[in-house]
Amino acid sequence: MNDHDIIRALSTDAHDANDAPRRLLALHDRLAAAAESEGILDVAYRTIDSPVGPLLLAATTAGLVRVAFAVEGHDEVLRALGERVSTRLLHAPGRLDPAARQLDEYFTGGRTQFEIALDWRLSKGFRLAVLRALPTIEYGHTASYGAIATLAENPKAVRAVGSACAANPIPIVVPCHRVVRSDGGMGGYLGGAEAKRTLLELEAAA
Repeated sequence: MNDHDIIRALSTDAHDANDAPRRLLALHDRLAAAAESEGILDVAYRTIDSPVGPLLLAATTAGLVRVAFAVEGHDEVLRALGERVSTRLLHAPGRLDPAARQLDEYFTGGRTQFEIALDWRLSKGFRLAVLRALPTIEYGHTASYGAIATLAENPKAVRAVGSACAANPIPIVVPCHRVVRSDGGMGGYLGGAEAKRTLLELEAAA
């Protein structure tokens, strides 16, 4: 879509002010589709409702790169994605349809593991090793921070495991909520203690 197309779309039926929101939304959808088809959309995002509050989903062409809780501040998360990944970022729900569908299936008890391509670029080194180990914790089960440190081939790095979980850019899909303290305590969670409890109870009830 070129500049002429945009101007024409904005001016169409301009006399009908009540129709402006619908036309702007349609224009946005056309711009998003054009950006996607022309390969100039680096990061697409959308929000979904969930039992743990609104979630922001963001994906690159490589896969899901971010899942963010409302308590993180979605605007701040988008700003950070613009700095760390690309400024070519747009609300384009279509790219996130598979992730949104699988998350909905998870929250309604119909899915126990995700089959979504992931973009790991926001994590590196030992933190990345920890996050890659987390999907080995089966649905409905938990593992201690020490056990995950061992899986990540650094048994003494228990605190570092906690830091990696706290910085997990793809929570829920990469299940850091299944990591608990060795004494049975839940431990911290990026989305808050209530969100962690909700996820663990959801899986235990399935």
